[in-house]
Amino acid sequence: MDMKQKKLLKLLITAVCLIALYALCIIMDQTITATSRLYMLITVVRKSAVYALVAVSMNLLNGFTGLFSLGQAGFMLIGAYTYAIFSIPSESIASVYQYYDAAIHFSFQEAINGIFGLEAMAAPGLIIGALLAMILAGLVAAFFAWLIGLPVLRLKSDYLAIATLGFAEIIKAIFQWQKFGPITNGSNVLRGYTRLSDFTFNIGGTQVSFATFVPVFIASLCILVIVLLINSSYGRAFKAIREDEIAAEAMGVRLFKHKQMAFCISCFFAGVGGALLAMFMNTIQAAQFKSSMTYEILLIVVLGGLGSVTGSCIASFLFIACSEWWLRFLDVATVFKSAGDPWTFIIVLAAAAVALTALLVWRRRRSGAKKLSEMWAVFVPGAIVLAYDIYYAIAGGMEVPFLRAGFRMVVFSVIIMVVVLFFRKGLMGQKELPDLFKKRKKAPAAPAQAEGGAAK
Repeated sequence: MDMKQKKLLKLLITAVCLIALYALCIIMDQTITATSRLYMLITVVRKSAVYALVAVSMNLLNGFTGLFSLGQAGFMLIGAYTYAIFSIPSESIASVYQYYDAAIHFSFQEAINGIFGLEAMAAPGLIIGALLAMILAGLVAAFFAWLIGLPVLRLKSDYLAIATLGFAEIIKAIFQWQKFGPITNGSNVLRGYTRLSDFTFNIGGTQVSFATFVPVFIASLCILVIVLLINSSYGRAFKAIREDEIAAEAMGVRLFKHKQMAFCISCFFAGVGGALLAMFMNTIQAAQFKSSMTYEILLIVVLGGLGSVTGSCIASFLFIACSEWWLRFLDVATVFKSAGDPWTFIIVLAAAAVALTALLVWRRRRSGAKKLSEMWAVFVPGAIVLAYDIYYAIAGGMEVPFLRAGFRMVVFSVIIMVVVLFFRKGLMGQKELPDLFKKRKKAPAAPAQAEGGAAK
């Protein structure tokens, strides 16, 4: 199979996977109700799609270009506010801007439907208007990135990170400033704009929801654009800057131009991600876009692997699922008492002990330990967990003493520490998902040596 056929096959597989993912999203929206135990899965998928887009955009800057930026939350804020401001129907503006005389009195949705002579919130205007608002959100974020990039992109490493982090805090304070109240509504929330739940249409007499399909489709489309950029000549220039700026400049790469390009493109997609996050959250406020949001995105990038797009996507889902869903039962002390089944907790502890011990043994063997006596220490953590497990089983208690509000994040932090310990380059490193299925080439055997040291 030649190179062209391999590319076509890869494109075909990608297209099939995306179509299957879109179909699954639509099926979930139609079959999983708000009262279902699986409804949390829909929430996780929607938020994961948003975070995956923002993480990939940050990876483009931090992982592929080597620019350490911490201003992602600020650009998401700009995107979220831009989208919301231009998506609020005119009839709702007065109730949203209660304390100000709103400066903008139209929405893209109404303008599009007005052109076609349709109702104010008809489907064509709703879809096209939302897309235009998201594009504008990205463009406004990119414009601000271009402005602050002029002075700060001449900085390097930690200094660039501090400068962009400062911008994020400044922009958050400005958006809450009462002087900008007619535009941003000051410190009050913005609401009433087009949300994910609004993408429910009557098709053939049946209400069909696209609330999960929309963020997944938009995020995947944007990520595909980023992938195409990475695989282009510009992407190769970004990687050259990451590896060695002096060598890249010697090869003819214009450093500042390409840094500014990567910065603006990354912030554009961060702005689009902010718009999607506004659609997901239903209401937005500048105070919600804290520095911790940037740290969450950075954590996803590091866990997935600096320089891996698929790693960021996988890590986004795992991060949101663990923090918002899978570990939530740890916040309730009487969860097993109410369930009447302590064996669930016992099994979880036993599995955690076995998994932790196995990982530590594997790590020690990779570091060169051959004898069991050299690995005695790795059994200690697992033994402690199992000891508590046995005590809990003998005591027969139904209320776990250390489970309380906030313990979920403690366990989540421990899991992150374990992952970073065993996967220092992230789950994927700089590899993509197809690279895991490639056959490794065997290293050539060393030439045989004669007894006197000369080759035979």
